[in-house]
Amino acid sequence: MFRLPPPSRCRLAIQAGFALFLVWVAVRFHEHVSWAMGQMSAYTPKPGAVEGFLPIAAFMSFKRLLVTGEYDPVHPAGLTIFIAIMLMAWLLRKGFCGHLCPVGLASSLLEKAGRRLGIRRQPGPRLARVLTLPKYIVLGGFVWFIGVRMGAGEIEAFMFAPYNFVADTKMLHFFMSPSTTTLAVVAGLMVGSLVMPFLWCRVLCPYGALLGLLAKVGPTAITRDATSCVGCGRCARACPAGVPVDTSTRVNAAECMGCTECVGACPVTGCLSVRTLRWRLPHWAIGVGCLALLVVLRLAAGHYGLWDATTPPEMLRRFHMMVFGMGG
Repeated sequence: MFRLPPPSRCRLAIQAGFALFLVWVAVRFHEHVSWAMGQMSAYTPKPGAVEGFLPIAAFMSFKRLLVTGEYDPVHPAGLTIFIAIMLMAWLLRKGFCGHLCPVGLASSLLEKAGRRLGIRRQPGPRLARVLTLPKYIVLGGFVWFIGVRMGAGEIEAFMFAPYNFVADTKMLHFFMSPSTTTLAVVAGLMVGSLVMPFLWCRVLCPYGALLGLLAKVGPTAITRDATSCVGCGRCARACPAGVPVDTSTRVNAAECMGCTECVGACPVTGCLSVRTLRWRLPHWAIGVGCLALLVVLRLAAGHYGLWDATTPPEMLRRFHMMVFGMGG
């Protein structure tokens, strides 16, 4: 009889598969940039998925969409991905963070390494709440500056500036040629993540802060049956985000990523479960649901012309030459 793998293996399979997809996206995007910079003669279309790494530009486009009703023509895929991820958070908790985000995958691997090294530590409840403040402060800054202060005209001035057309190329150069400071910060975060699981996600990531707030008002959560609970505390110890699952009837903390590690750690069958409203779901529903939602919106965006930019290739190439100071 077929037995479904435990939550940790299902999650790792989804994370690894999505990471391989992102590697393919990176290779294709590098070929596109090489063409745009005049280093290759053969034209390679830009993979739209790369625009998912431009969340600030997508936030601005989302504000413009709400104000004007017009979709972003420069980075339409980025806006589609932004909307998809927000829907994921509302419907399926922070399933993007727990199953699809590449930083989440790296954090998971570092958390496991820290556990094996015996240096993994969870801060106490009060300290954990204090440590989440920086990401909410940063999120508040973005909401105030973009959501409140910036008008549609200011957003459009940025959107149609040459820099925005090559923002994803700037991002690629940033990752391919990091400064000493960048490397030091990344190294510090990696070392810190060995001790405090998901350090970046829990303390500094404003995107995760936004998704956590959406998840709190969503219909899906891990629920605990107090009558069958034996009080062993394994669920709380398994939670990489330090959520006190063992004392919650409905785990609705903003830090819950829907990773279902707690479900896999529980020794009592049925004590912990994923529920949407009154329906009980299998543990893999969050990860698979996030993937399905992303695929459906990708296909819908492609069908309605909301995925590929309308910028002519030669114009895009001229913007690259202009911004990066190249002749031609």
